[in-house]
Amino acid sequence: MTAVLIVNDQSLQRLGLRMLLAAEPGLTTVGEAADGPGAVRLSAELRPDVVLMDSRVPQRDGMDTIRRVIRPETPPQASDRAPRVLLLTPTGDDAYAYSALRAGAAGFLPHDATPDELTSALRNVAAGNAVITRSLTRKLIDAVRRQSPAHPLGGAMRLDALTERERDVLTAIASGWSNAEIATRLSIAPTTVKSHVSHILTKIGARARVQAVVFAYESGLVRPA
Repeated sequence: MTAVLIVNDQSLQRLGLRMLLAAEPGLTTVGEAADGPGAVRLSAELRPDVVLMDSRVPQRDGMDTIRRVIRPETPPQASDRAPRVLLLTPTGDDAYAYSALRAGAAGFLPHDATPDELTSALRNVAAGNAVITRSLTRKLIDAVRRQSPAHPLGGAMRLDALTERERDVLTAIASGWSNAEIATRLSIAPTTVKSHVSHILTKIGARARVQAVVFAYESGLVRPA
């Protein structure tokens, strides 16, 4: 059962989301919050698998809300894991999406997503996957290319921890390739690609694939065209 904490400043929207999740097998709402401090407090108390958060909340309270949700002051027990944050957001705000990913968000879903898209996204995020549209991925890659490296020295140190093959895979990820495309172009098995991606995320301290794209550019592994 995937436990979901709903974070939305509109009571009617919280009610609608709760009713939607109540009708879905394998999903359950464990709590609701209307603001950032409430989200942080309830997330630490209830230990949900996913925090479904409207983008207005961290945008108003600052990205610190996302950081504190996924990195609670009291570390989770060995049998638990930190919640993953799925944001419901309007389209077109690429700068916000970039900041949220750097803060640790696991994915985005537009406000006009269908109920099936929302429930599928919740299950994917709970399983450890990133949820982000292809169009937003391309825009984020372009946005990262225009950014100056924020932590070049730290990024270079973490880059040194990667093997040559892991660097190849990370470069391919930063180019927007899927696992299947990486497997074909590098002549390796898809399961090997998945293993490399997992190792890369662990070594660079990223929680999602798109954060690996950010790292690839900030560390200097991939240069802007």
